[in-house]
Amino acid sequence: MTKEELIELIASKLKLIRIEADFTHDRMAQVIGVSKRTLVQIEKGRLLPDWSTVIIICALFREQDSLINAIGGDALELAEQLARKELSARKEKTLGGRILWKIVRKNENLILQKNIVSKHFRIVDEDQYRLFSSFNEQEAKERFMELVKQKKNLTPCKHG
Repeated sequence: MTKEELIELIASKLKLIRIEADFTHDRMAQVIGVSKRTLVQIEKGRLLPDWSTVIIICALFREQDSLINAIGGDALELAEQLARKELSARKEKTLGGRILWKIVRKNENLILQKNIVSKHFRIVDEDQYRLFSSFNEQEAKERFMELVKQKKNLTPCKHG
């Protein structure tokens, strides 16, 4: 998924997001920082929101089912991924990816997953914390192997 595709997706779901939040046009426009006229134009498909507005929507409405289902998971994680192209720092806990994520590789401590909607990859640890994200499959697989090797080197040996 690209930034442009995310912008178009958010625009197409904005009315549903607003209704699910039980917001009027006035309230939604105020919350996301656009005029009521702009909001109505976006909802009618005549205008696309700018990137900043998309980020605000992803951040403020990230727990809404309509947004989670449209994105295939955490909308803010995806927006951050698109903005940075790569994350390698430990972030907030994920939901575990049981529904919208396909397991690509797995070992006892790490899971490499691919989102079935956005097609991006991520590595989560046994506690479901995201360690890495990328749209590049080869890069994700290489990082997975590096992290597996690091974990093995950090694990104390058990001698009988």
